[in-house]
Amino acid sequence: MAGPVEAAVRDDVAQLGDLVGVEPSLAEMAYTLAREIDAGGGEEGKQLPALNRELRQTLAQLLEGRAAEDDDDLGDLDTPE
Repeated sequence: MAGPVEAAVRDDVAQLGDLVGVEPSLAEMAYTLAREIDAGGGEEGKQLPALNRELRQTLAQLLEGRAAEDDDDLGDLDTPE
């Protein structure tokens, strides 16, 4: 059973829909990091700050490609047809 952080990350990733390219790998990395956070961060919590930073960076990278796709979809709105 997933802890609260892992469950939230899994829900967030599920909302992205189909994963392509490196996205499945990034998602798995995010799940692993979230699981480690839920487990207490190792070394009596000393790794929590680093795990949190890495999780944020991994999620940002996962979303980075999505933002570029969204920009492409909106790019021609100012051009009347």
